[in-house]
Amino acid sequence: MNKYILILLFSCVCPATVAQSQPAFDGPSWKPPYYLELDGWGIERFLIPIDFAPSIKYSGVEDVRFTRGWGDEKSPEYWSYAFLWLLDGNPTQTTAIIQKNLNVYYDGLVGRNITKRNIPKSLVIKTQTKLRAIKTEKGDLQTFAGTINMLDYMGQRPIILQALIHVKKCPGSSKTIVFYQVSPKLVTDPVWIKLKSLWAGFKCTV
Repeated sequence: MNKYILILLFSCVCPATVAQSQPAFDGPSWKPPYYLELDGWGIERFLIPIDFAPSIKYSGVEDVRFTRGWGDEKSPEYWSYAFLWLLDGNPTQTTAIIQKNLNVYYDGLVGRNITKRNIPKSLVIKTQTKLRAIKTEKGDLQTFAGTINMLDYMGQRPIILQALIHVKKCPGSSKTIVFYQVSPKLVTDPVWIKLKSLWAGFKCTV
């Protein structure tokens, strides 16, 4: 009887032990299967599903590039940044799907800042993304443009971000890339030269 009890106990403990042994995702040391410029940019990487937007049911990695002035309200680069989703498989990307994903993403991003930034509930608004498909840029499968109307949780006021979104597949890869460029500045502003050059310099191999 003791033998069976030991077997039962081991079967209960073992999965937890295995789960605990799984290494945590280390964003700074993660090696992407592509090249995206690092110099001159702030960097953040984390796993998808995203902790603040778990209803976006993708699996992969988010790789963010912040301009130097991203968090400085006095900077012409304020809120200007880009982020890449490296997604497992071939999730369909349409205007409606991307709009929904960005609404959920930014609502979640704002939501996790409400308490720590003491944002009054009266200031919180629902994110409204409006996109359209545009002429497909070289190397893209699809290209979209539009606006994201949301709460600037740093300045605690509404902000409208201009957005360009690129969908891409690298040859021989089973993954899908969705690359987002956003800024409150119009696309004719100099900050967009920097954002666009980031994507122009993207390479499918390291």
